[in-house]
Amino acid sequence: MKHLTLRHTFGVGLVASLSLAGSAFAQPPAPSGPVDFTRDVQTLLETKCLECHNPAKVKGKLLMDTQANLLKGGDTGPGYVAGKPDESELIKRIVLPEGHDEIMPPKGGPLKPQEVDVLKRWIAEGANWPQGLALRHRSAEELKALADFQRKLPTVTEVKILPDSYTLETKRDFNRVVVQAKFADATTQDVTQFANLKLADDKIAKIEGNMLKPGADGKTELVATIGSQVVKAPVEVKGAQTDREVSFRLDVMPVFLRSGCNQGGCHGAARGKDGFQLSLFGFDPAGDYNRITREMVGRRVNLAIPEESTILEKSIGAVPHTGNDAFQKDSQYYNTLLEWIQKGTPDDKADVAKVTGVEIYPTQTVLEGKGAKQQITVRAKYSDGTDRDVTDLVIFSSNNDPTAAVTKGGLVTSGDRGEAFVLARFDVFSIVSQVIVIPDGLKYERPKLAEANYIDTLVNNKLDKLRIFPSSIAGDEEYVRRLYIDLVGMYPTPDEVKTFLADSNPEKRTALVDNLLQRKEFTEMWVMKWAELLQIRSGLNNNRPPFYKNALLYYNWLAERIGKNMPLNEIVIELLGSTGGTVSSPAVNFYQMELDPLKLTENVAQVFMGMRIQCAQCHNHPFDRWTMDDYYGFQAFFMQIGRKQTDDPQEVVVYNSKGGEARQFLTKAVMKPKFLGGNTPEIKPGEDRRAVMAKWMASPDNPYFARNISNIVWAHFFGVGIVEPVDDVRISNPPSNPELMEELSNRLTGYNYDFRKLIRDIVLSHTYQRTSQVNDSNESDKRNFSHSTVRRVRAEVLLDAISQVTETKNKFQGLPLGARAVQIADGAVSNYFLTTFGRAKRESVCSCEVKMEPTLSQALHLMNGDAVNDRIRQGGLIPKMLKENKTEADIVNEIYLRAFGRKPNEKELAAINKALSETTDTKQAVLEDLFWALLNAKEFYFTH
Repeated sequence: MKHLTLRHTFGVGLVASLSLAGSAFAQPPAPSGPVDFTRDVQTLLETKCLECHNPAKVKGKLLMDTQANLLKGGDTGPGYVAGKPDESELIKRIVLPEGHDEIMPPKGGPLKPQEVDVLKRWIAEGANWPQGLALRHRSAEELKALADFQRKLPTVTEVKILPDSYTLETKRDFNRVVVQAKFADATTQDVTQFANLKLADDKIAKIEGNMLKPGADGKTELVATIGSQVVKAPVEVKGAQTDREVSFRLDVMPVFLRSGCNQGGCHGAARGKDGFQLSLFGFDPAGDYNRITREMVGRRVNLAIPEESTILEKSIGAVPHTGNDAFQKDSQYYNTLLEWIQKGTPDDKADVAKVTGVEIYPTQTVLEGKGAKQQITVRAKYSDGTDRDVTDLVIFSSNNDPTAAVTKGGLVTSGDRGEAFVLARFDVFSIVSQVIVIPDGLKYERPKLAEANYIDTLVNNKLDKLRIFPSSIAGDEEYVRRLYIDLVGMYPTPDEVKTFLADSNPEKRTALVDNLLQRKEFTEMWVMKWAELLQIRSGLNNNRPPFYKNALLYYNWLAERIGKNMPLNEIVIELLGSTGGTVSSPAVNFYQMELDPLKLTENVAQVFMGMRIQCAQCHNHPFDRWTMDDYYGFQAFFMQIGRKQTDDPQEVVVYNSKGGEARQFLTKAVMKPKFLGGNTPEIKPGEDRRAVMAKWMASPDNPYFARNISNIVWAHFFGVGIVEPVDDVRISNPPSNPELMEELSNRLTGYNYDFRKLIRDIVLSHTYQRTSQVNDSNESDKRNFSHSTVRRVRAEVLLDAISQVTETKNKFQGLPLGARAVQIADGAVSNYFLTTFGRAKRESVCSCEVKMEPTLSQALHLMNGDAVNDRIRQGGLIPKMLKENKTEADIVNEIYLRAFGRKPNEKELAAINKALSETTDTKQAVLEDLFWALLNAKEFYFTH
């Protein structure tokens, strides 16, 4: 009978003992001092007992999840007697002989002596149990997380409660609590499940699991204890006994967004789906309200029998639905719609609160190993001063699922090593949380690296977070060739290479940079890049200006200002505020490149701010902050552009017409001019709106301008931007190194927009000077600048290089014989080589116009076309050197230096000497074949 009583009390399905040799689980507690419940007892109960004695599985009518339930016990009374372990049923069961039918736990063997001792001492000391703590069975993943946490607990440096403060406004209000620990190695862990959470006054609020709910009006504190760390967060409860009305815009519309009902593939499509249309991503709530409540009256929403409303029945699959189940019956989503229909589908009052912003917690996470978890929580702020936890209404997505996948509920799971950004979208707002994943148990110590400037510090800080070792500094041969190509668009001559290599000055790299920055070829490179962005070309707009003359004048205007090192902000202000004739005032050609006000609006945002706002023309941007009001408010700056002809058929006068308004696409309301992401300026009647916009655009008041210019400059030297693509800046495409982006922007502004100074910082940084040779830790790195990237040389520079090394000349329209392709003013002027190698046509402002990817047609043209073979013959370089009685070794060195910026290595030289000694052809033929081979090698048309 005794055994039977024990069986009924404790059950037979207890969890097997956890086998983690050497882990915190297996370690005996401290031999002296009181038992720590969280460290010593909680682990035992959750891993050994809770599998069978939890609310979902109650063996022997015994629950062990709370102190009250364990004290209550099962069929035979209390599970323990405080202060009397030998009289406690818990202890009696765990000390039975091994193999006994009633021993607990029945799986995995008996508890170890030190574990039994822990429980005995705990009961003897009064069975202390932290206030409000509820235990639960731990899964294998949770056990691993717990083991990791306990292993690293001594190295905790910081514990945060997220959010760090709480305000609960009504009785149905709530807020998730996330507790995040940071360790000495900079990794983080979601330790909410391991934290002892309690409230200083549990009458004001209550904590259920990780959910904070109101109790009574007043203020208190939420206290989280992790080991010896104690953190607190203020809690204020208002209107605890007051309910709030269900709102169509604040409650119902978010359900459609979260459930995917108003996405483009469903009812948000242009024509809706299955006879039901919603606005895309909910950009038109008023229209959605009418469609839901005024179409199919009595069926789509059934006020008489709300549960039979089609909108509910289809959502839960009670009747056939093309979109399958949107949510489950009795879910919060179902209940929200049901309550709204039961209330009579009321529309919101005119003064209903609006979402003013969203917050995401945590903003950064560094997870160790695969399978680590981090809960993301999102809180919305409203215009009436309130806030809500909207985690269950947010659409979550990850830009790198293999590294960090995220569930619909915001639970992030780590995967492969790398970095991901988790996007949370709610209402018209999007926000991201950075997640970094490093290998588990990685042996890493931050290397001590010399840093040339702030760039190195910020890049190395990011690499340290990723546990990436950067590549070493490139040698002089590699650096000088890279620098010439990037700075002046030319390959260094053999003499320039040899002079640089022979220079013993420790500051020779700095001296070379300063010299190249002053060369006219540097100006030509950046005039070409800006000409692409500004679409300088002829032949646009159905044979209306700009003609070739206009394009040339426009190009020369730009070249003059960059050549004089005019600050970029002054150039942009002059450009965007320009008036006059396309011949007499060349800058106004900018407004002739695109005549459509909508496309012009988009072009200005994309070129000068790096933003693609096209989506906001017809609906709120789904992946950024821009709304239709933002779009048409910005368009209003360009609605009063006047154009008129002159006596010169090649000239058009652009002027301020002082008339014309932008109307919002949906409401047809007249929109006041509003800076994109900024304020609505006061504009006097008759004042040129473009001049007002231009002054703001290129000023510190517009944070996007300097960031965009900095990103464009950075991408030129690294082949990839800090934001990539460079003209697709949005919240859902964040910079890979935000701190670096911000500092570059600040520096450019501090340099008075002198981009030469910014370029000097970049090319003298050790980050730029790193070799393209990778190591085990950085071979897969594409975005963090741990090594130089191997990049195909752009079309104009490559054609000029072929001409340079073969000593041949090119001829382009409007330029003298021997001019460089980089100097071509008109985007409409091209040839087969430039087109094949991806020269921008300047037909759009998109950065994608410049093609840098190698293709088969490019390789075939180099091998079989006239680009290389004919030029070697035309230039006659080999016969010329033979005629000068240069030795074969000298000629080989010369052509290697011309093509690769280096001399041949021993292996290459041996193969060349063998070919020269064994050939039956003339030496000239062999050397020309070698020259041809070098110019077809990847090392020639790639920079590294």
